[in-house]
Amino acid sequence: MQIAVPAESAAGDTRVAAPPETIKKASLIGVPKETAPGEKRVATVPEVVEKLVKLGFSVAVESSAGDASNFSDETYRAAGAEVVPTAAELWARSDIVFKVRAPSPDEVALMREGGSLIGFIWPAQNPELMQQLAGKKATVLAIDSLPRQLSRAQKMDALTSMAGVSGYRAVIEAANAFGRFFNGQVTAAGKIPPAKVFIAGAGVAGLAAIGTAANLGAIVRANDTRAEVADQVVSLGGEFVKVDYEEEGSGGGGYAKVMSEGFQKAQREMYAKQAREVDIIITTALIPGKPAPKLITADMVKSMKPGSVIVDMAAEQGGNCELTEPGQAVVKHGVTIVGYTDLASRLAKQSSTLYSNNLLRLTEELCKTKDGVIDVNMDDDAIRGLTVIKEGGITWPPPPPKIPAAAPQQAKPAVAAPASKGHGHGSSEPMSAKSLATVFGVGAVLFLLVGLYAPASFLAHFTVFVLACFVGYMVVWNVTPSLHTPLMSVTNAISSIIAIGALIQVAPPLTDGGANRANLLILGMAVVALTLTAINMFGGFAVTRRMLAMFRK
Repeated sequence: MQIAVPAESAAGDTRVAAPPETIKKASLIGVPKETAPGEKRVATVPEVVEKLVKLGFSVAVESSAGDASNFSDETYRAAGAEVVPTAAELWARSDIVFKVRAPSPDEVALMREGGSLIGFIWPAQNPELMQQLAGKKATVLAIDSLPRQLSRAQKMDALTSMAGVSGYRAVIEAANAFGRFFNGQVTAAGKIPPAKVFIAGAGVAGLAAIGTAANLGAIVRANDTRAEVADQVVSLGGEFVKVDYEEEGSGGGGYAKVMSEGFQKAQREMYAKQAREVDIIITTALIPGKPAPKLITADMVKSMKPGSVIVDMAAEQGGNCELTEPGQAVVKHGVTIVGYTDLASRLAKQSSTLYSNNLLRLTEELCKTKDGVIDVNMDDDAIRGLTVIKEGGITWPPPPPKIPAAAPQQAKPAVAAPASKGHGHGSSEPMSAKSLATVFGVGAVLFLLVGLYAPASFLAHFTVFVLACFVGYMVVWNVTPSLHTPLMSVTNAISSIIAIGALIQVAPPLTDGGANRANLLILGMAVVALTLTAINMFGGFAVTRRMLAMFRK
């Protein structure tokens, strides 16, 4: 093996240079300006540039790439990035290109042969783009193809990040087009009813919309083909509207599946009813690799109240409403139909920050050695799912991930656990009627024995103790937990004990002399204690009732 010796050290310097083939050159990550019309996002923000440099990469950003997201060229330079004047120079020099939107044919032509590309590609919808990238012998990682069912892939899940931003923005767009407040109000000028919002689809975008609309004070209803999301809808302040038809709608990977004709008919009837009742409809329904399902028909739009709003978040894939015009907001039959395809881009700074963090986590997985060189490991389920082209060879679609196959085995102990209910006291299930009767029977016998053989003084104190415990239990545990704080629970328990003790002492036996005066003092203290406790308890109920009335819609 030859060892290269520098000419200037050949005369006496014994140092030798490393073999050229063993030297790894750090990759240059290029971030071009997005060319899609109206796209304001940028694939990397200055904060992430600093972290990419620490991983060993060099970063170059096209001039003005972050201007629309309020990231200036100066902030990129300060973070350690090079600012390149033209897109042609950036694409030609970059080993890895970070993008938001899929590249245009002109951008593919600028790409260096054998380079790498990371961004939204949508391989099922863009077969021609796939062939063009394969012709460049590129390695392409489509962030939209991430296996979302893998828990370790969540930090790289840009679809979820962008869907959350889009769901929030959809409600803001609806509020902008709507002619009233979202929350109900009672003013001197009159009473304003709360807006009624129906959200079709309770995925990430739908849940974000539910939470935002509920926080603005609207009455929120939602529906989804996946029954398991009902609890999530309720937890965010919405009401889950169930279709009167039993069919499982989960399609795997966090998506819904195409439902049967019977289900779709029942679903259309439910949507028609909601369209007549609500003020705002937000649709989010998508099925991977297929056009958006038509959920809102023209007749449903006609039945809506004048001034109502529809925000169609699936407009880019054809729309969930028959009258949607992608990219535009139009008024038809008195209803404003918002079909914007750039909802995430309308919050460009927030979207860019989240997206660049997703790409950073992916880069960390690709460069675990932190030497600025990526390793596309096809044995890694997450990386394999993302990789749609490897060195010019199309590898999409990927095989199913291996990890989810083990999930059913973990569910077996959970199935066996209910069999032990009722056989031990460790179960969290409530006691049966027979067990409860047995417990009360044993307790009654014990109280009878105490009453027959215990001294009178002990019996009086024991009665106060038992009644106080019973009343305290009823006061605390018969109230909805969401209305109780631990402090309120303790306060009510103490108040119940004081009330019972005071009632016992209100009518003590009267005797002559000093004992009589002592009993009168005890009587006065008992009356005062009973009065204050009553004010505390009944006043608390009155205040709680008024607080609850404030939130009634």
